[in-house]
Amino acid sequence: MKKVSIIYWSNGGNVEIIANAICEGASIGDVEIETKHVADASIQDVLEADAIAFGSPAMINDDIEEIDMKPFINKLKELEIRNKPLVLFGSCGWRDTKFIDKWEKNMEDYGFKVLGKLAVKDSVEQDDLRKAKELGKLLSLDN
Repeated sequence: MKKVSIIYWSNGGNVEIIANAICEGASIGDVEIETKHVADASIQDVLEADAIAFGSPAMINDDIEEIDMKPFINKLKELEIRNKPLVLFGSCGWRDTKFIDKWEKNMEDYGFKVLGKLAVKDSVEQDDLRKAKELGKLLSLDN
């Protein structure tokens, strides 16, 4: 059975909505999915998963959330990650989407294989939900 971990930080709800849509999309076939707020997640959730999705809103300096998500992600730098499939998602409100490109580069440097990314502006629309479900399907497939 394939295991997928979806780990996110959400304040206004958009990132959580996207996380749930990714979970729905990944729910095909024989897949175990864990969706957790980063405060409830551990590094083991990353190590034991066959594929991962990380979500965060954009913050100051085009970065991810800095109190919980960024320290969690920074711990991954020390690990031996080799081409583990990853999807990145988030919301950027009025900011541009530079944060997700910056985050993608970091994750590739940490050894992840980024399969796709989604950055939503303002509110989550039906097309965003469709894209999120497609990203979830990518995580559940053999990569």
